[in-house]
Amino acid sequence: MFDTFAEKKFLLKELVKKDLFAKYKDSALGVIWSFLNPLLIMIVFTAIFSAIFSKQIENFPVYFLCGRLVYDFFNSGTKTAMRSIKRNASLLKKIYIPKHMFTVSAVCYEFVNFLISFVILFGVMIVTGAPFHPTMIYAIIPITLLVILIFGVGLILAVCNTYFTDIGHLYNVFTMLLMYSSALFYPMEIVPATVQRIFTLNPVYSAIACMRECMAYGIVPNIARLSYLAAFAFTVFFVGILLFSIYDKRLALEI
Repeated sequence: MFDTFAEKKFLLKELVKKDLFAKYKDSALGVIWSFLNPLLIMIVFTAIFSAIFSKQIENFPVYFLCGRLVYDFFNSGTKTAMRSIKRNASLLKKIYIPKHMFTVSAVCYEFVNFLISFVILFGVMIVTGAPFHPTMIYAIIPITLLVILIFGVGLILAVCNTYFTDIGHLYNVFTMLLMYSSALFYPMEIVPATVQRIFTLNPVYSAIACMRECMAYGIVPNIARLSYLAAFAFTVFFVGILLFSIYDKRLALEI
């Protein structure tokens, strides 16, 4: 299924461009919304929670943004991928396009938004006086693993959503629970030890913690945490490829 991916670069580029232009076509502010959204959310959460956790979390805006950007990328990337097949059903019925390209382009599109949002993180670090550590270069490792995880989850959800529309409603509940178990706006230390062990099984939290280590704390990401994230991401990725390969030809009959 994926053996022709190198030959589909132009198609992938056009699909991503189409999604970007469609998102900002009727918006007066256009791409500025990609900067405003994380910034406004950060301001609101900082106003609410910084006073509560100011003694436990140094530079709350940077701490929160590192987590929020990772969570938002996972949330939006998997949800956009989930809807990618059904959203393009009319096009798939007219001409032949490899179905997985819509899922891949959906994740790439959200990755572009994720990179744009990083401008806000750097801006907040400058405004708040947070140091720029050499270890920030290591952020590429958890980000890469996160992209692999999102591809895997996205492929699985794209197949499931084609057969079971209710999966979208269930996934909304799941991502809400995921957000509260990812320590976005609170320190993990305030959670009871037994709950902490459960929360650390969350791969999104692992990606967030690794990002905070290299971006905010100036240390190399924890090897054990990175290893867990890598194992989880690659397992889900290969399961996603296998599932999509099995149902690839049947999807056209269901949309």
